Amino acid sequence: MAQAAAALGAPPPEAARSRGAESEFAPLLRAVRGQGLLERRVGWYTAAIAVNTLMLAAAVIGAVLMGDSWWTLTMAPVLAVLSARTAFLGHDAGHAQISGDRTLSRVIGLVHGNLLLGMSYAWWNEKHNRHHANPNHTEKDPDVAADVLVFTRRQAAVRIGFRRWLTRNQAWLFFPLTLLEGVALKVHSIRSLRIQSPGKRRVEAVLLGAHAVGYAALLLSVLPLGKALLFAALHQALFGLHLGLAFAPNHKGMEMPDPGKDRWGHLRRQVLTSRNIRGGMLTDWFLGGLNYQVEHHLFPSMPRPHLKLAQPMVRDHCRSLGIPYTETGLVDSYRQALRHMHEVGEPLRGVEPGVSGDAR
Repeated sequence: MAQAAAALGAPPPEAARSRGAESEFAPLLRAVRGQGLLERRVGWYTAAIAVNTLMLAAAVIGAVLMGDSWWTLTMAPVLAVLSARTAFLGHDAGHAQISGDRTLSRVIGLVHGNLLLGMSYAWWNEKHNRHHANPNHTEKDPDVAADVLVFTRRQAAVRIGFRRWLTRNQAWLFFPLTLLEGVALKVHSIRSLRIQSPGKRRVEAVLLGAHAVGYAALLLSVLPLGKALLFAALHQALFGLHLGLAFAPNHKGMEMPDPGKDRWGHLRRQVLTSRNIRGGMLTDWFLGGLNYQVEHHLFPSMPRPHLKLAQPMVRDHCRSLGIPYTETGLVDSYRQALRHMHEVGEPLRGVEPGVSGDAR
C-alpha cells in the first residue's frame, strides 16, 4: 500500500500518522495538483520513446555496416549512452509517470528493462519502490544496505576480510566499481527469477533470454569472438559508469534517519535525504531528470518534464518551513558523496580487526 501511494505522488500511510507531518506536505501537494503538474505527458513520452528507439536502431545498423573493424568498437560508448536513456524510460514507467494504466506501464517497463537491457523490471521496480518509501534508512532502503559498499560507521565496524579492505578504500573504488554495475544488474535480475510468481517469472525469463540471445547473435554475426567480447565489455562497463554517475549524487552523503529515533513525515523524509543537481538542458538530459531528486521523491509519478516546473514551488515551501533544501553542482555532488564514503571507512584505516570506532 505504501508503494502504491508513493507511485501516485502522495505520501505513504505512515506519513499521515502525525497531523503536523501531514500538514507540512498537504499544502504543497494541493499547489502542485492545482498547477496540473501531476498530469501525464503522453505526447512527450511517446516522442521520447520513439526517438530513443530510432537512435538505438541507428547505432545497431551503424555497427553492422562497419562490420569486422576496430572502428565498430566506437559504437559501444554510443550504445552505453542510449542504454542509459532506455533505463531512464523504464524507471519512469515503473513510477507510472508515462501512463496511469498499470498494464501499459508494465509492458513499457518489460520492453525497456528485460528485452532491451537484460534487466528484470519486476526485480528493479520492487527494490526501487522500497528505496522511495524510506530513502537512506539502513533497515528499510535496499540501496544503503551493507553490501559491496557501506554507508554508516556502524555498518563498517563489522566488516572483516576482503570486505574490510573494500570499505577502507571504498571512496577510491566507487567509480571503478560502477564499471561492473551493468553486469551486476543482469546477475541480480536472473537471481530474482526464483522468487517471482510463476506468471511473472515466465514472462520475465523469456524476455531476459531473448535479450541475451539477440545481443550475442548480433555481436557474433558482426565481429569475431575476441572483438565481440571486447565490444560487450566496453558497452556494459560504460553503461554501468553512466548509471553510477546518474545515481551517485542523489542521496549519498545526505541525512540518514536513525532507525530508532527519527519519525519524519513524508516531506522531511524525502527532502532531507535527497540532493538536487544544478544545471541546464544538458544536465537534465545526462541525468535523465534525476537531478531534480527532491521533487522526484516527493512526487514519484510526476512526469519528468514537470519536475523542473515544480522545483521553485518545492524550494519556496521548504524555505517557509525552515527545512534545508540541498542543491549543488554536479562535480561538487560527487565530491560530497565520495567524502561521505571516505569518512565512513576512516575508522578502519589503521584500526585492527575487532576494534570498532564511532558506530554512527
